[in-house]
Amino acid sequence: MTTRIDRRMARLKGEGRPALVTYIMGGDPDYATSLSIMKALPRSGSDVIELGMPFSDPMADGPAIQAAGLRALKAGQTLRKTLDMAAEFRKSDDETPIVMMGYYNPIYIYGVDRFLADAKTAGIDGLIVVDLPPEMDEELCIPALKAGINFIRLATPTTDDKRLPKVLENTSGFVYYVSMTGITGSALADTSKVATAVKRIKGHTDLPVCVGFGVKTAEQARTIGASADGVVVGTAIVNAIANVLGPKGEKTADPADAVATLVSGLAAGVRAARLAPAE
Repeated sequence: MTTRIDRRMARLKGEGRPALVTYIMGGDPDYATSLSIMKALPRSGSDVIELGMPFSDPMADGPAIQAAGLRALKAGQTLRKTLDMAAEFRKSDDETPIVMMGYYNPIYIYGVDRFLADAKTAGIDGLIVVDLPPEMDEELCIPALKAGINFIRLATPTTDDKRLPKVLENTSGFVYYVSMTGITGSALADTSKVATAVKRIKGHTDLPVCVGFGVKTAEQARTIGASADGVVVGTAIVNAIANVLGPKGEKTADPADAVATLVSGLAAGVRAARLAPAE
């Protein structure tokens, strides 16, 4: 199968630059505003969109993304509405890849077969489900691949060479390298260690390797992008939304404008990076 993710990554490789992968929480701070933000991302330079599925009990998310999820849930966001957001986005953009990211519980409750059918109809290209290890691939990963949806796996600094082949076994689209141990939004990892880790992962797979957790500035994006096939930014974007919300959730400025300004700067950083030739 060939997805929008595969096509986009191949195109960027041909251009000799990494992808900018941007994360937003679906429905934060409300459905209409979140859709407006989502539509602003490609215009601002985002190459791939990660669309968060709000969940009340996240385990890998830092305070900023947890708060975004709670805002979305309080505003009435559901998994169905998150799929609806993607479908609405697709009416004006059929090229930008969309990866849904979150936890298995909402998908399990929704029903795996129903979810995959609705995700495919909505124009979803990939899934990142952080609490499903490779040993549970029959639950969702294999059915997703059969449905034509990439299943993107996380690798971490603690994923050693013995474990890595198992992690990569059914991975497709790209590998998401979490550049540190801990929660989202932590301090940026040592970039020299990131380059070494990316090279090690590439020794096991031909898939693109995208690096996230901690990237906040254009300069950091440029530095990470020099060795990775993509740079993932989430917490900084979620914070840009939170920063224009008042104590009662009222908007003090347009969140889509705030995100667009940040993402434009990050995109400039990524575009200044040039991938090192493979050895």
